[in-house]
Amino acid sequence: MTKKVLITDYVWPSLEPERAVLAGAGAELVVAPDGSEETLSSLAKDVDGILTCFEQVTERVLRAAEKCVVVGRYGVGVDNIAVETATELGIVVTYVPDYCVDEVSDHVMALLLSWNRRIVLFDNATKRKAWGSEGLGMRIMRLRGKTLGVVGLGRIGRAVCSRAQAFGMDVLASDPFVSTEDADQIGAQLVDLPELLASSEFVTLHSPLVPETNGMIGSAELEQMKPEAFLVNAARGPLIDEDALYDALTSGGIAGAGLDVLVDLAPPLDHRLVQLENVIVTPHTAFFSQEAVLELEERAAGEVVSVFQGRMPDNLVNQTVLSQSNLRAKVLASLAQRSG
Repeated sequence: MTKKVLITDYVWPSLEPERAVLAGAGAELVVAPDGSEETLSSLAKDVDGILTCFEQVTERVLRAAEKCVVVGRYGVGVDNIAVETATELGIVVTYVPDYCVDEVSDHVMALLLSWNRRIVLFDNATKRKAWGSEGLGMRIMRLRGKTLGVVGLGRIGRAVCSRAQAFGMDVLASDPFVSTEDADQIGAQLVDLPELLASSEFVTLHSPLVPETNGMIGSAELEQMKPEAFLVNAARGPLIDEDALYDALTSGGIAGAGLDVLVDLAPPLDHRLVQLENVIVTPHTAFFSQEAVLELEERAAGEVVSVFQGRMPDNLVNQTVLSQSNLRAKVLASLAQRSG
């Protein structure tokens, strides 16, 4: 019997890579025409698996998906999936946590360099006015010896550390789950968040979005930063209180920000942060390269195939689901027992 996999959304040109991977397991795609909860709940009733990029796979969607054994995320975080509900229902959740490490860390440094060397400013002035029309009164730092604060030392945070060090920057890091010895091995000094914010000319966020990190950079944290500081967020928009950030950027509390993400996944053109001259905005493209997207499509689909074929997925989000009596992927339960 042919299995069906619901694709809630995607932002790349073609679904052929995952279509080919899933066909090998006798599965076909069902592509949602929109990402509304009503549409996804209706389509989920008849599918064996779900693959999602940015759309919300809510409790309602999961409860409607009575045949579903696996939900796979195209990406690193799973904050758009009701993981607790999936676990309750015996549904496996997978993701691809390491597909775009190079791309995002490169993008962070691109935002940092573009701001510090005033690339956007000089480009616009030269094209609109004339060669040499922009004076040199703005602050441009020599990066060597300056401090980058990295909040979150996961794969991407660590990759950013190595790139910053290549420019001669000192690196501070803050992460409650990383030891001083571990940070030392990558040349970063582990400090608490207030010290990092107060000591860094540049700060970049790489924390996952969980209840404890929602709004982690608010008014109090921004007030701790240097007036010449530049804040980068290529992780999740809600890590920053946007009202507080706007106030800091317009009052001179900090110098600027580089944002690849905002709270609104599709912000309007007149979004007040987007319109600020001291903000560099990219439309959630830090993850992107042709190589990264192909890897993402194939690996996300491959995780779904693994569950369909009774193999343990490489990146299982909800480990506790394996011990539940209602685990829908029954073969995985026996595999977990043997490995335990």
